[in-house]
Amino acid sequence: MGSDHHSVGRLQAAQAGEFIRALHVQLRKMTIRLAWVERQGATDRSSREMRLEASELRRDIKQAQALVDQLQHRYLNRDELMHQRPSVRQRRAVR
Repeated sequence: MGSDHHSVGRLQAAQAGEFIRALHVQLRKMTIRLAWVERQGATDRSSREMRLEASELRRDIKQAQALVDQLQHRYLNRDELMHQRPSVRQRRAVR
């Protein structure tokens, strides 16, 4: 039974890792788009639309980064800790 739980944990960590990688790709795309929108907004007459798009991109970037942070904390850091020697885990638990 414990082995099954450990396997599920590894599967979840692997899935979280893949999702994080996909989010990083999207974050790069959104960041590039945001930079372009901000440059266009500074020179274009339709600056209201550009400001709105920039605002939406900033919000989406912030949400995606928060999700990456949560997934790393919940799945990857825990998985990393489980693979360390017991003495290291005990020292971290005391801190």
